[in-house]
Amino acid sequence: MNRSSIDVMNRGMQCLMEKLGIVEAEQFIYLVKAEQLDYTKWQREHFDEMSKDETEAKMLDYAQKNPFKGDPKVVI
Repeated sequence: MNRSSIDVMNRGMQCLMEKLGIVEAEQFIYLVKAEQLDYTKWQREHFDEMSKDETEAKMLDYAQKNPFKGDPKVVI
């Protein structure tokens, strides 16, 4: 595994732990692995049926209700 992959995994884990806490972050990883979830396919099935306007409205609504409160260095 190269350094870039390790950095992405570390930042991803930091984001999960910040939002979910360590126990739920671990549970999330377990569920993704156990279900062999294809996240891209899941997103397609979920969002492909929405119009562009509906998707944008949902995104804006979510962003307003859930303002980012974390460390921006973790996301970048």
